[in-house]
Amino acid sequence: MFPKLFTSKNRHKAGITILGFILSLVFVINLNTGKTLSQDITLSPPEQSEIASNPNLSEKVMKMEQRLEKEFEVYFDRNLAEVAQAGDDIAQTLLEISQESNIKPAVFWAIPESEYLHLVFISPGKQPLVQDIKSLKRETLIEAVKAFHNEITNPRNLYTDSYLSQAQQLYNWMIKPFEANLKKEGIDTILFCLGKGLRTLPIAALHDGQQFLVEKYSLSIIPAFNLIDSNYTPIQKAIILAMGASEFPNNNPLPAVPIELSSIVDANLMENISTQSLSRGWPGQLFLNQDFTLDNLKTQLASKTFSIIHLATHAEFLPGKPENSYIQFWDTQLHLDEMKEISWNNPSAELLVLSACQTAVGDEDVELGFAGLALQAGVQSALASLWYVSDIGTLALMSEFYQQLKTAPSKAETIQKTQIQMIQGNVRLAKNKLRFSGGEIPLSKDLSVLGETDFSHPFYWSGFTLISSPW
Repeated sequence: MFPKLFTSKNRHKAGITILGFILSLVFVINLNTGKTLSQDITLSPPEQSEIASNPNLSEKVMKMEQRLEKEFEVYFDRNLAEVAQAGDDIAQTLLEISQESNIKPAVFWAIPESEYLHLVFISPGKQPLVQDIKSLKRETLIEAVKAFHNEITNPRNLYTDSYLSQAQQLYNWMIKPFEANLKKEGIDTILFCLGKGLRTLPIAALHDGQQFLVEKYSLSIIPAFNLIDSNYTPIQKAIILAMGASEFPNNNPLPAVPIELSSIVDANLMENISTQSLSRGWPGQLFLNQDFTLDNLKTQLASKTFSIIHLATHAEFLPGKPENSYIQFWDTQLHLDEMKEISWNNPSAELLVLSACQTAVGDEDVELGFAGLALQAGVQSALASLWYVSDIGTLALMSEFYQQLKTAPSKAETIQKTQIQMIQGNVRLAKNKLRFSGGEIPLSKDLSVLGETDFSHPFYWSGFTLISSPW
């Protein structure tokens, strides 16, 4: 067991593992020299304007959505769905979703302007609310986001809560202005539409001083409300196409991938999908290494309908045009600009999972590529990571995610429950096994040498982000 360094409220356990030591070495070699919060950023709250609500705001929301749409159209060099819903229309859509399901969603826009942060909040059936955080300059906010990111991803801090001051400051700036409205409306799901500089923020790890944001709300990041599939379609009896590679000619190996894929998919269930709930795995098809080719992906998508497409492989979101970013297959790379050419099933797949991503931070083009992943692929939702977590950390999260997916009413609640399980230390390595709510998974020798550890630090869970539709 690890010695306890912090209060039970924060639920962090400490210890030194071989994994932490290795990650520390990697960090020293690739040290990000970003400034810390204490160097440049005041923690005093900026002035806030009064919350405003009037009929004209509905049209202003539409114009804001049109500007967002244009950003993605320019980046992807394609025409996207026309912005047809104004603020009142969005409120009505949210109301219909809440009436159809047990979900109470809200949309939250956070748009950094040069001299202030522009916040807009819409809940089911209600008029838009607007609040500007005055004197919070865009430069100050973006520096805080970078500092927060650097603190979470620094492997030398894996057994500390050094990120907490930044997490609380960002919460106070972005969430607290509408905290009372969230409580009053009984909101349980927030769709975040973030502006330039915020789209790769690990929003789940924001902290109110008592809890992480994800402990209170299911979360998703959307490019714009008018650019997502807002229909409520919970995943039931899903069939999964699981593909990936454990070794690569020019990339680091991912030795946990065979275990990851086999824990997700049980091909024997394809004959009797109704027995899925009795099994750890899901019905589907599994392809590994040499069978993980782009041609085979196209063949499988053309021959069957899959609700979920899970790709356990390296994926890079890089600066510049979409063709610079890619998903690595066994034989080639699928670039971001080529994703729209793949028929991800018709109707579109409900979820595309990329389980080993790396996202360059601080580049606006990278942000557009990441936030627009589901949009470009033509799927309802995508699950991807802002940084490469580690092979075993990804296995831990994905094992818990697919276990929670069996009962959660939405994808956003699935990732929320998964992250809460990790925060509470219930997903852990012990005695050469991965323990999670679905039971235990024996680990191979090259993975079991990592010793005992849990995954409660936000480094392991907060980078995994649900993109586009939360349902």
